[in-house]
Amino acid sequence: MITEIQIENYKSIQTLKMNLGRVNVFIGENGCGKSNILEAIALASAAANNKLDNEYLVPRGIRVVEPQFMRSAFDKEKLIEPIKIIIQSGAIFNCVLNHDNKPYSKWENTYEIGPTQEEVIRFMEQNKLKKLPMEDVSAANDLISQIMQIGRGHYSQHVNLMRFLVYAPENTSLRKLEEEGQIEPLGIKGEGLLKLLQVLSKEENLEQISEIKERLELLDWFEDFEIPDGAFDSERNIKLKDRYLDEDIPWFDQRSANEGFLFLLFYFTLFISDYTPKFFAIDNIDASLNPKLCRRLIKELVELAKKHDKQVIFTTHNPAILDGLNLDDDDQRLFAIHRNVSGHTKAKRILKPQPLEGQKSVKMSEAFMRGYIGGLPEGF
Repeated sequence: MITEIQIENYKSIQTLKMNLGRVNVFIGENGCGKSNILEAIALASAAANNKLDNEYLVPRGIRVVEPQFMRSAFDKEKLIEPIKIIIQSGAIFNCVLNHDNKPYSKWENTYEIGPTQEEVIRFMEQNKLKKLPMEDVSAANDLISQIMQIGRGHYSQHVNLMRFLVYAPENTSLRKLEEEGQIEPLGIKGEGLLKLLQVLSKEENLEQISEIKERLELLDWFEDFEIPDGAFDSERNIKLKDRYLDEDIPWFDQRSANEGFLFLLFYFTLFISDYTPKFFAIDNIDASLNPKLCRRLIKELVELAKKHDKQVIFTTHNPAILDGLNLDDDDQRLFAIHRNVSGHTKAKRILKPQPLEGQKSVKMSEAFMRGYIGGLPEGF
């Protein structure tokens, strides 16, 4: 699991350091830099894959602009300096991204997936070495090989980072289920959902389909859905059953479904499927959802994240999302994102407010709206 991120010189971020949990929620006013944090992680993901072309960055959820403005513009000298991102899990991924700002030039990166200095020291202590035996070339090469093997082992620890995406599902993409995106199995707008459901509908994945259906019962009208058999099925639609309708009335499809259902179907599939990334973000998780449903949804997604070993970052402007969090659980973390007096994006972890003696505790949504925890505009 990703435990720490450090970002330097990316858009509104001059320097930023954050410690993440399993489920992380970002609140903050419009333009404070919430999405910039997500993009920076996606940029590190692209660097880990050694794919920094715009054709690869955009489908990962990055808003690509002119190279000089991918950097912080607080100081014109920063427009030629590199972007630096450090991601820490069981190992450290360190990338330094450079661009000469010339037309048709590409981003270049240098990054480390190797043994840290501490690991080298530990290795030498375990082998009771004060220095490598350079006088014995064969022995030296063998020891260097063992040390580098530590580094190669870090690749497996960076797989979650390499698959990171910033999802922002859209109603139109979710209704056009036949469309598949550049990124598989799910595109950031919801592309590929039908194909993934078809895969999960195979016998070995029936348990996951059943779990998706069970979670969809949050909607009181939902009774069941059916998935077309495969890619060559003439009906490229999901058949839906409304429990209130007459049994003799044919099932309808996603074109007639409300968009809230489509978003829930996407979210539950994303969290339950073994094919989807282990680490990802969802921008504006509250889109198209009723406030009370938002609160319940977060509780459901926290449970699913733990059950299916997912790590997620949500951004939101809806106070109800906060009521779905249990901040007594260190796996669940809330961050207020803001810009300081110099305009730099900063993050502050918000702990559960403790009421004064003799006073009742307030809901997180209420604490948010009263301005107790930050994340609100201050100019009006």
